[in-house]
Amino acid sequence: MKHSYVSHLFCPKCDTRYTIEDKHQLCTCGSPLLVAYDMESLAGALNPAMLRDREPSLWRYRELLPVLHPEHVVTLGEGLTPLLPMPNIGADMQIPGLLMKDEGLLPTGSFKARGAAVGISKAKELGVTELAMPTNGNAGAAWALYAARAKMKSTVIMPIDAPLITRNECAISGSNLYLVNGLISDAGRIVADLVQSYGLYDASTLKEPYRIEGKKTMGLEIAEQLGWKLPDVILYPTGGGVGLIGIYKALKELQTLGWVQGKLPRLVAVQAEGCAPIVKAWDNQEKESQFWTASKTVAFGINVPKALGDFLVLEAVYATGGCAVSISDEELLQEQQRVAELEGAFVCPEGAATFAAARKLKQTGWIGENECVIALNTGAGIKYPDTVNVQVPVLQPGEWITR
Repeated sequence: MKHSYVSHLFCPKCDTRYTIEDKHQLCTCGSPLLVAYDMESLAGALNPAMLRDREPSLWRYRELLPVLHPEHVVTLGEGLTPLLPMPNIGADMQIPGLLMKDEGLLPTGSFKARGAAVGISKAKELGVTELAMPTNGNAGAAWALYAARAKMKSTVIMPIDAPLITRNECAISGSNLYLVNGLISDAGRIVADLVQSYGLYDASTLKEPYRIEGKKTMGLEIAEQLGWKLPDVILYPTGGGVGLIGIYKALKELQTLGWVQGKLPRLVAVQAEGCAPIVKAWDNQEKESQFWTASKTVAFGINVPKALGDFLVLEAVYATGGCAVSISDEELLQEQQRVAELEGAFVCPEGAATFAAARKLKQTGWIGENECVIALNTGAGIKYPDTVNVQVPVLQPGEWITR
């Protein structure tokens, strides 16, 4: 059997096709490119039972990934994260079928390891030696570390307010790290100039076609972990939105293969009130979002004022009967504490936003009581120590605790 059934790249806006043997960034029309597979051939060659004895990583789905030759795979063991029942917080919300897909256990501490693993592997196959990218933290950390493993140089530009731990991950990898006194959009302009001036490979969100293929494995795993049955709702913290686009792409591919049946889950794009361009566009039933000025939120990973793939995020939400919801910083921080106290899970602020959104949607009746609902926790809470402010009593030697 072939290692991959990848066929070509295509533009979702103008339908232009591109080869997968050459380096491509955006379509000539300015749209991100998507990866297509020879689904007809794959359907006759692979079935779910053949996955059972494969390695517990995202590369178990290698036929649905774009790397042609196994020697180019760059891996740190990423993938197959737990899909955990959340009975206590679920009972508190009156959603007994609440589950959490916990991406905080991935090698670099966030779901960004998926996109980096596949993106770096394909870049290696294409002969890339140096890349550049803007980041809010976790993506830069993942791409810098995977680039180091691939013996590839990286330049990462991140806002000065990005989490310190992600800055350290980039620095210790040997990446050329720069901080910008601004937002990810400002970092993006610096990267664009670097790419133009020095011919570096642009690994910005959706400016290369392969990050999304790594992210889509979250959708493949969810389906496999549920025995090839689909949940009713998936809530996803949305900044650039690649994960939500990827999950939607994965589920459609599984439908085409005949591995899943029935309606696709309703996809929910969760944003922060301080940066909610997708929510505003959804409220107005628009196909694209507008730049969100003066954006600010403690959930730094979703502080993206304008996503390049916003039209793809909105398409996924509309097509599945989903919705877009904004959450205040106060709400998500309260939910982060509730999840830790009730379930023992220290989720990241972005992940906490999905739980807060589930609570809100249950209260409005949008989520039914007997539905299977999946909240995506996209990273480890320990990567954001500054979001937790607690006063801890200090004992002196010889001092006893009275209760």
